[in-house]
Amino acid sequence: MSGFSGLFLAGVLLIGLPISFAIILVCGVSIIERGLPEMLLAQRLFTGLDSFPIMAVPLFILAGELMNESGITDRIIRMADAFVGHIRTGLCQVGILSSVIFAGISGSAVADASALGRVFIPAMEKEGYPRDFGAALIAAASVIGPIIPPSIPMIVFALIIQESVAALFLSGVIPGLLLGLALALVTYFSMRRVSPAPKPRQNLRGLLAALRIGIIPMLMPVIILFTILTGIVTPTEAAAVAVLYALAVGTLVLRTISFAALVRAFASSMLLSAVILFIMASANLVNWLLTTDQIPQRFAAFVIGEIGDPLMFLLMVNILLLIVGCLIEGLAAMVVLVPILAPIAVQLGIDPVHFALVVVLNLMIGLITPPMGLCLFVVDGIARVGLPAILRRIWPLLLAELAVLALVTLIPQLSTFLPRFLGYG
Repeated sequence: MSGFSGLFLAGVLLIGLPISFAIILVCGVSIIERGLPEMLLAQRLFTGLDSFPIMAVPLFILAGELMNESGITDRIIRMADAFVGHIRTGLCQVGILSSVIFAGISGSAVADASALGRVFIPAMEKEGYPRDFGAALIAAASVIGPIIPPSIPMIVFALIIQESVAALFLSGVIPGLLLGLALALVTYFSMRRVSPAPKPRQNLRGLLAALRIGIIPMLMPVIILFTILTGIVTPTEAAAVAVLYALAVGTLVLRTISFAALVRAFASSMLLSAVILFIMASANLVNWLLTTDQIPQRFAAFVIGEIGDPLMFLLMVNILLLIVGCLIEGLAAMVVLVPILAPIAVQLGIDPVHFALVVVLNLMIGLITPPMGLCLFVVDGIARVGLPAILRRIWPLLLAELAVLALVTLIPQLSTFLPRFLGYG
């Protein structure tokens, strides 16, 4: 794109135009500058969505919404409480473990923050924890949502680089558990003095009863991964299976989904799906223009010539994405930057699965960094304590997640072991 197009893009973003609309507007100007047919704008937007695998995105979103409407949040919390509620800072640990379990259902950080925040923020305040800390903890724990499978960002990444969805799903299991462990340790040592006395430990009968309560939500990620890994279904078909399972749970097993709840679930999933698909369509347009101008190839030649070292490149990507994640929504940043960065990573010998996990984790951490951290706004909408108060509490948790990011960056096996062990690496 020309220098004028770049300046125009900066200008429309500064006046507050959403990034997708800004991209389409600027690409339209660029197409006119080149003397190309205006019809190309619509054609490239449509091409960005003309893919069967992309249907997995709205289906996984719908499955998560249906499970939320089924009232499974309470079952997850009761099961988590039985296993870790006896630890000092028990309610905090229950919140973190609930986020880990919930991550296997929703695949969305925002959904996790909204569903769990409504329960845990008031409950933690009643137990004597500061309300702003409760909001910070739930926001930080929600980052686990898109890392542990199923994961909407991983599906989008797989579509961009034509990588196996199963491999990317598996790459997030160990890092997601490490995130939960890091948050649990930081919370334990920072809050144990204000924590109430721990509850008695559950006996074996209580643990088995808790497992029976939680088995319904726990089966959903198991079904998704099993059917994909065994080749029974494609990722898109697995998403459809997840929707059918969620419908069966809510209407036939638990019988908690009313017609009104069903309408809410479909309306909410359609709205979120439309936003994500619109971002992907606009990104395909700008990626086509960048490729036409050979921008990725030129940038790759420059980076390889100037850096050449895979570790230095990953450190540069980390810094870039952490900054970008503060300013731009994660999926939008991903679909714009990944087509430029991924080919360089491949040329430098970086495993695409490892690179995908690094990118996704970077951008999901952006959900809890100002000024555009979406999960911060979600929990503040529940806690009503103000963003400055939440930010003062969240920085130790943020440092813990950055430490996990550093580990994942330096030790590729944390993300590649499971895919390779199961034959997807």
